[in-house]
Amino acid sequence: MNLQNSIIENVRAALLEDVGYGDLTAQLVPADARAEAKVISREAAVLCGQAWFSETFKQVAPSAVVQWHAAEGDVMTVNQHIVTVTGNARELLSAERTALNFLQLLSGTATTVKQFALALQGTHTKIVDSRKTIPGLRLAQKYAVTVGGGYNHRFALYDGILIKENHIATAGGITAALKQAQAVKDAATQNPFARDAFVMVEVETLAQLHEALTAGATLILLDNMSHDMIREAVAMNMSFNDGKADLEVSGNVTLDNVRAYAELGVDRISSGSLTKHIRAVDYSMRMNRL
Repeated sequence: MNLQNSIIENVRAALLEDVGYGDLTAQLVPADARAEAKVISREAAVLCGQAWFSETFKQVAPSAVVQWHAAEGDVMTVNQHIVTVTGNARELLSAERTALNFLQLLSGTATTVKQFALALQGTHTKIVDSRKTIPGLRLAQKYAVTVGGGYNHRFALYDGILIKENHIATAGGITAALKQAQAVKDAATQNPFARDAFVMVEVETLAQLHEALTAGATLILLDNMSHDMIREAVAMNMSFNDGKADLEVSGNVTLDNVRAYAELGVDRISSGSLTKHIRAVDYSMRMNRL
């Protein structure tokens, strides 16, 4: 999916939702009034979402001038002035909430991911997101994950194969599911992402891990395993051609325990909390009439 097209559509949908038939309150301001709006960060956070913020003003206030004073991915300080917007006062007022909503959401995602990435510094382990995103904003949130220093898992059901417990149960087992996965990729001629799609299998026991490795799995998700089981899983993987599979840990991952998981020797740690447990960053916009 094209990021720029997604940004345009995200903003269009958000403005339809918020402005709808028109901003009644903005009509209290003279039609020809001009204003300068300054956005301040009220807390330390990672700045993310500039493109969505700017696109909002582009769609509502085409003649407005947006001037950024910080770069995407910068760590902002408390009360830092990050952007100035100058233009028609009515238009700035109508765009304000939608623009800030994108900025606070994506900055919140990037800030959370940054904390996890910092906790993993010095290890070879990557922090990875999931499909547990706000509907309609998946590409935006996955972009924010990368700004925060994380990595993207599959974007959607069409570009990756993740064999979970229900797939295993209904496909006839891990070996059968892995074999069928390649056939699915080969047969998906109408899907441009299929041939490059990764195949991952989720295992819950060491016996399942052994079966997956024996069947040739190269990407394995260790789901809700204890530290002792993960340690054994890493050792087992090393016994198969010196660790031919990448191991990913998932389940009950928090900022407090993510480092301990990494130190067990896994390659990736995934967490849905990166994109579904969002605490928005506090921004304030103040306007002055020119």
